[in-house]
Amino acid sequence: MGFSLLVVERGMEGFERGRKLDKIGLDAQDTAELSFTDVKVPFENLLGEEGSGFVYLMQNLPQGAHWHRVMAAAAMEAVLEETLQYTKERKAFGRPIGSQQNSRFLLAELSTEATVVRMMVDEFLKLHLEEKLTAEQPLMPSGTRPKSRSTSSTAACSCTAATATCANTPVARAYLDARVQTIYGARPRS
Repeated sequence: MGFSLLVVERGMEGFERGRKLDKIGLDAQDTAELSFTDVKVPFENLLGEEGSGFVYLMQNLPQGAHWHRVMAAAAMEAVLEETLQYTKERKAFGRPIGSQQNSRFLLAELSTEATVVRMMVDEFLKLHLEEKLTAEQPLMPSGTRPKSRSTSSTAACSCTAATATCANTPVARAYLDARVQTIYGARPRS
């Protein structure tokens, strides 16, 4: 038997869109409460074959998980670029903060993490295009530390948290976007 995927459209009796949720991060994505009460869905709105919904979802799991990693890699690279520029311009004790030892260590660590995530993105994209990407690969930890269970979303969140200091800056907005991805993004089980 199994379950099926159905397309529910605005205007269908019993389907209501509630209030828009005020969430942290990803402000451009419209997220709202949805209510389904005795909705009658016509047969034409069956997506694919009846009873094959779970199979369709599992077939698309690797691609969906991979795109979370792609977003994390892009966010990490953008944050590093912003941070590098900031550390060249911001001065403390008469010199740029980027020239201080602790800043250099942190930037090297963040750069390494971003490189690891980017390398995984590139390899998994290649496997996806060859239709060889497994369901497990996009869920692999991407941390650079031994026994790391860090996902790319968590790595992006760590990267932005380490550099975000002021609200309403590109880095602070990137932190909020990365933070919410750790909630809804695919991640390995502990």
